Amino acid sequence: METGLVYALVAAGIWGGYLFALKRFFAGIHAAVLTLFVNAAAIAWYLPFAVATSPGGLPAFPPMDAGALSVLAGTILIGGAAFILSVYALAVGDVSYVAPIAKIVPVFVVPIEVLGLHATLEPTALLGIGVATTAVYLANYEGGHALAPLRRAVRSRPAQLALVSAMLYAVSDVGRRLVLDGFTFPTRLWVPTFLGGVAIAVTPLALRRWPTGGVRQHLPLFVVAGTGVAVGEHITALAFASASASIVSTLINAQAIVAVLLGCLLLGEPGLRRRLGAAVLAVAGVGLIAI
Repeated sequence: METGLVYALVAAGIWGGYLFALKRFFAGIHAAVLTLFVNAAAIAWYLPFAVATSPGGLPAFPPMDAGALSVLAGTILIGGAAFILSVYALAVGDVSYVAPIAKIVPVFVVPIEVLGLHATLEPTALLGIGVATTAVYLANYEGGHALAPLRRAVRSRPAQLALVSAMLYAVSDVGRRLVLDGFTFPTRLWVPTFLGGVAIAVTPLALRRWPTGGVRQHLPLFVVAGTGVAVGEHITALAFASASASIVSTLINAQAIVAVLLGCLLLGEPGLRRRLGAAVLAVAGVGLIAI
């Protein structure tokens, strides 16, 4: 299996656990406040690693023209907006319902990359993307008409938020691929740049939604979550720097299956058997992509 695919699978496990943790441990914390402190903690963890493992210290910014800088800024802002919307969706819906919808990102990434960037994919990879995406649909299916999940999504506020989040993540994923591979942006510089840019962007909203009781009681959780985010962002960056956005996005968004299973097993949410079937289907899709 290619190195980029291994990175993507590891990232899927990390982010799936993080989705579950958001629902389990951060209920009631506004998404902007959560983003600000978790990202700050992640940067604090990551910078010593980046400096220690990079010859000559933290890498310098590569030469970038106005167009490249626009892509960089857009990727950061859109990625931050996607995360905030996904947190909103988790706050008002079950993780086992929201996660599969929020992670149909490859449905939007594939046409952007193929039509917009003229990328080419092997037939087995396209089939694998289809199978993995079907697994997400199955994890969300609750019986009745085949279009029932789509109809429910039209009426459900959590589903609407999750769907918009997926669209924004798709644009951000393609941008991330351009920045890391097309612009040869150093991975160890990308992680603090991305996390710091998102934190700065959400600061005004976080200040307006500051908890009345303060955040001191949540600081230990922020620090722990920041560790996971730092590791997850680093491995995600390695994946996008090594393989196409269509394939990496599909594998990383299998995190929905991880989150769904954790929600069923640890939070008592319904549909364990069906969602286990979805997990098996997701593994099959991953196998096709990796061929």
